Amino acid sequence: MSVLPEDCVAKVLSFTDPGDAARLSMVSSTFKSAAESDSVWEQFLPQDYRSIISQSSDSSLLASTSSKKELFLRLCDNPILIDDGKKSFSLDKLSGKKCYMLSARDLMIAWGDTPRYWKWTSELESRFAEVAELIGVYWLEIRGKIDTCMLSQETLYGAYLVYRTTARTYGFEYQPVDVTVGLAGAEGCKRSFHLVGEREQQENQLCQFLSSQVGLFRHSRASGSQSPAVPTGEKNNGQYPQKREDGWLEMELGQFFNKDGEEGELEMSIMEVKGGDWKGGLIVLGIEIRPKEDAYEKK
Repeated sequence: MSVLPEDCVAKVLSFTDPGDAARLSMVSSTFKSAAESDSVWEQFLPQDYRSIISQSSDSSLLASTSSKKELFLRLCDNPILIDDGKKSFSLDKLSGKKCYMLSARDLMIAWGDTPRYWKWTSELESRFAEVAELIGVYWLEIRGKIDTCMLSQETLYGAYLVYRTTARTYGFEYQPVDVTVGLAGAEGCKRSFHLVGEREQQENQLCQFLSSQVGLFRHSRASGSQSPAVPTGEKNNGQYPQKREDGWLEMELGQFFNKDGEEGELEMSIMEVKGGDWKGGLIVLGIEIRPKEDAYEKK
């Protein structure tokens, strides 16, 4: 292997993925030099990367990067805004597959333009200009869609609702939301999950309990009676959100395998219309569509 010319090694590396190229660069100085070449990293970038970048708010990115590897890493670490700031685009660092996030403004939110129910505001930690804050609704319905031609082919994707709770979150403690992910016009993957995690449930219950006891405290001492036990929340078999590195919460809505040559719209929906209870106190950043890590870890 050590006698192979560098351009031959680069050709071989271009058929791997970014993770393999990084590992193989430690084989020898020839491999390291080949693994840094533009010819290799050009293959790791999506074929339409120039078109995508030219439509973004950071169209100078091509001119400001000195190599294809630098461009690749910039797109991995710093998502760019596209579609007038309604979507973000990035690359998965291990696979080079496309990742998108649909902002709250790019979603269909029932009653989203009614200030009584939803408020549009800004967040310092948000990549988008606006996020949607739920004031209170009894009918929760959020839908998103993206053309499958925008995604990487032959790739298993996961769709994730990205959001956070507030100190005023209520109505989600026991009622799960129903979600669906799939191609428009076809039966998608359906499941249910809890938007509020077990810890948040217990904290909210504790706050509500303490508030309710303020008026009873003196009466309890005067009568010699004991206050009721603080509720701890009941265990259930529902699934709960995970905290992201950027501080937001995310919940996987479902999976979708994007086949080569299959065209259509990937649709995602989040609904809670069965409980009939009012709920509020969520801040919605958007829905992220990214490759499933376990899909390429098992290659």
